[in-house]
Amino acid sequence: MSFKIVPMITENEINERIAELGAEISRDYKGEDLLIVGILKGSMPFVCSLMWQIQNEGMSVDYMCVSSYGGETESSGIVRILKDLDESIENKNVLIVEDIVDTGRTMSKLLELLGTRNPKSIKICTLLDKPSRRTVEVKLDYVGFEIENRFVAGFGLDYDQHFRQLKFIGEVVFD
Repeated sequence: MSFKIVPMITENEINERIAELGAEISRDYKGEDLLIVGILKGSMPFVCSLMWQIQNEGMSVDYMCVSSYGGETESSGIVRILKDLDESIENKNVLIVEDIVDTGRTMSKLLELLGTRNPKSIKICTLLDKPSRRTVEVKLDYVGFEIENRFVAGFGLDYDQHFRQLKFIGEVVFD
């Protein structure tokens, strides 16, 4: 099966939107500590770019790794925790940073799990939101871009572990 990557969101558009999100998050957490929880692997470029834009001296970062796709182009609906947090989130403001929210199942599972750990607050920041695919309702607090139901790669998002390194986001089009 052959395919190509058709650019959808440019590097400049991504950087501009991340700067806007960083300013908004900085205002919302002014004077408060903030724990960013990046969801590996796809969120890595987004987490790094976002944390450079957030003006918060009390910010720390931790990571979780979850899987619901495997090597497929659609979520299996089965969410597996591959790496859990290294530190406690009790009484902390938690900002989950995700590359894309699609069906909402993965995020719903994460919210359920992290909610049992008594955080002060939990909010969600996603680079991409695909609301037309939502099967589980989740409240997204910060959204980079809303996209149509397209399979995308680049800027951390992958197709079978490839194309994460692209500095833009493109649609994977199969021939």
